[in-house]
Amino acid sequence: MEIRNRDEQAPFTTKDGSTIRSLLDLSNAPVANQSLAEASLPAGAATDRHYHKQSEEIYYLLEGRGTMELDGETREVGPGDAILIPPGAWHQITAAEPLRFLCCCAPPYAHEDTYFE
Repeated sequence: MEIRNRDEQAPFTTKDGSTIRSLLDLSNAPVANQSLAEASLPAGAATDRHYHKQSEEIYYLLEGRGTMELDGETREVGPGDAILIPPGAWHQITAAEPLRFLCCCAPPYAHEDTYFE
């Protein structure tokens, strides 16, 4: 049985500029097909606009409000919103207030699969 506690996972900054804690991924568990992380952004911050060639992502917002841009379409987002980000879709999330959200990736998140303009 694989169980990891959020508070035991050290935060780090991804290539897109968000701070994440890997909850279950290749770095801390025998995960084969997906990853789960908690991401955060301070008020006024945004991830760098990017896409992933392979990973499909789902963001699930836990706290805060912001704006999600996906392939040129922009929407306000907040707690309880789940956002599907298909592989190859350009995306960026901007925090109007401090944001905390789960980020699920399949296949697992990899820095090498993050591409910028």
